[in-house]
Amino acid sequence: MSGKLTLGPVLFNWAADEWRDFYLRMADEAPLDAVYLGEVVCSKRQPFTEPHWAAVTERLEAAGKQVIHSTLALLMSERELELTRELIETAGSERLIEANDISAVSLLGGRPHVIGPHISCYNEGTLGYFTGRGAARVALPAELGAGALEPLAASGIELEMQVFGRLPLALSARCYHARSHDLHKDNCQFVCAEDADGMALETLDGEPFLAVNGTQTLSHGYYNLAGETGALAAAGISHFRLSPHAMDMAEVARIFRQLLDGETEAGAAIEALRAQTGDAPFANGFFHGRAGVEWSEAALE
Repeated sequence: MSGKLTLGPVLFNWAADEWRDFYLRMADEAPLDAVYLGEVVCSKRQPFTEPHWAAVTERLEAAGKQVIHSTLALLMSERELELTRELIETAGSERLIEANDISAVSLLGGRPHVIGPHISCYNEGTLGYFTGRGAARVALPAELGAGALEPLAASGIELEMQVFGRLPLALSARCYHARSHDLHKDNCQFVCAEDADGMALETLDGEPFLAVNGTQTLSHGYYNLAGETGALAAAGISHFRLSPHAMDMAEVARIFRQLLDGETEAGAAIEALRAQTGDAPFANGFFHGRAGVEWSEAALE
């Protein structure tokens, strides 16, 4: 078993210098094949990290990593549409764009690109539509179970799945983070920066439920398909995505690289990942056709 190991865009509102230093470390230390850069969740955050994009891109490419620029996942204004146009133009024809909104697919005008996980692609008909529009790779929604993958892989296009990190579940026009601090979205004071991995939510009974990242809803648990990488590869998945979190992501990348290269067993990899995530629960239910929040080590038995 082998495959390409990718790092998705940072979804959270990290300080600009921390964001920059994170990616510079990924360039120097993490065994990644491709890295996604760009603001996906909130356009108000983009001006803080954008000044570092060129330097980070240069460092990553010098380290032999493919750089893909990611677009916003919810375009709600002409200004955000213009930001996407500028991103596509600045990237040039030599770099791929990850389209996370159908408007971005239209703006790409048929040039090769990646369909991001925020665009639903659940069946062969939808996959055929996107490949006809120029998609070179499709990052599939995490909700897809094992049985749905092989028919999609039969198309021959590169397929990517998230194998680690909180899952992006939904986006809203409203900012949950701001409302939790009695603020309006237009005057949010960037309070989402207080939660490096998202703000944990509980049910009325005090049970952990979801996580909030500005306008985005995430899973509470960390999706972890370390035990299913072999099944994913056999089903035709060629790219395995890690979603960045405030932990030693270089070590997380090394764990998955060893797993994909057959240098470690899944059980050992999961234990090594627990050392990075602490008390946070793992989940892999979607892959097994059950509730996404569930966790099963059946693949290891």
